[in-house]
Amino acid sequence: MRHRRNTTKLKRTAAHRRSLLANLACSLIEHGRIRTTLAKAKALRPVAEKMIGLGKRGDLHARRQAVAFLRQKDIAKKLFDEVAPLSKDRPGGYCRITKLGARMTDSAAMAIIEWVDQPAETEAVDAEAPAAAAEPVATEEAPAAEEAKPAKKKATKKAKAEAAEAE
Repeated sequence: MRHRRNTTKLKRTAAHRRSLLANLACSLIEHGRIRTTLAKAKALRPVAEKMIGLGKRGDLHARRQAVAFLRQKDIAKKLFDEVAPLSKDRPGGYCRITKLGARMTDSAAMAIIEWVDQPAETEAVDAEAPAAAAEPVATEEAPAAEEAKPAKKKATKKAKAEAAEAE
């Protein structure tokens, strides 16, 4: 029977799975949101919420437990100093998973996992980044990408035949 066996194995050994989840948790703490597969996001959510629970406790034993799992002291420091205090009034549910759809290469279901109580500056930066990247800006030194590239013409069979007759 499967009583209380809720671990998603992700087709990895236990040590590999633990390292994967620790690295994903570090990336989530560092960046505030990450884009990954839906299965990994669902496996990461309980781990990330336990890390926030440790961060809210804030005692020495909790810090040592966080460093033991994350294996990066600077990330654990950021967890305790910046990320966990934002969620001090929230009783649970610190992560949000947003489904994105299928990945183009292998059709894997993709998702974004992020903190619910994110700082306002991170959200503003993420909102401006796609708009700035969408339009190339033309300057005197470097023209826009469209102006710099010459237009390519497709060679059709008819054009090739005419060129061959002309020779």
